[in-house]
Amino acid sequence: MTVLLLRLCGPMQAWGTQSRFTVRDTGLEPSKSGVIGLICAALGRPRSESVDDLAALRMGVRVDREGVMKREYQTAGGTHRKGETYGVITADGKRGGTVTSNRYYLADADFLVGLEARDDTGADLLGKINAKLRNPRWQLFLGRKACPPSVPVHLPGDEAVVADTALLDALIAYPWPRIGTPVRPADKHPDRLRFVLETDYGVGPETRYDQPEGAAFATRRFLPRSVETTFKNLGREVPIRKENVPCSSPN
Repeated sequence: MTVLLLRLCGPMQAWGTQSRFTVRDTGLEPSKSGVIGLICAALGRPRSESVDDLAALRMGVRVDREGVMKREYQTAGGTHRKGETYGVITADGKRGGTVTSNRYYLADADFLVGLEARDDTGADLLGKINAKLRNPRWQLFLGRKACPPSVPVHLPGDEAVVADTALLDALIAYPWPRIGTPVRPADKHPDRLRFVLETDYGVGPETRYDQPEGAAFATRRFLPRSVETTFKNLGREVPIRKENVPCSSPN
């Protein structure tokens, strides 16, 4: 097995799986559809192409810093000058009135994400993804285009690709916190970290509808997948980084 690690950290993130119309939700950690969308941007893969090869990779998330849920109230349309008609165009082509929406975000969250391949073909794919994350074709964003990453998604040096290691083991072994972050005193950091791991369908206790199928970003077709949540002790199971190393550039 081979695992590719990547860092998803930014002032605002949004990983919605149930967004419809006037309510745009976010999960508490990255969705698989959102991570695959980010990888498609790095690869320069258009919406019309299948993502089945990417969806076959198994995903796990280590929550290095829990985000704070924030809500943004937005309006679009509505007349704002006397005698001027302005509004949102409806399905019949006419201009309607004001449309409101509530959009939810995660503020100040930090995630370590792992993608696991179980054969040589998948390992080769991870190598290609790793190379393109260093020099992405299109802009990367954390769930929504208004949410750029604040640190490189690509891990520095040769830390990104872990060979002959299972997904959970790779996520546990990578030191906490991320490079460039001061290591706080023991009484200031969490006692344990949360892990959300993809399982065989029907095995994990939680079902999420974020498994892309085919040209999912064109057809909006997402299947269910199973995940399970576990916790690992920080300092005993997850190693703590001993020194504050400056964060490297994406290149």
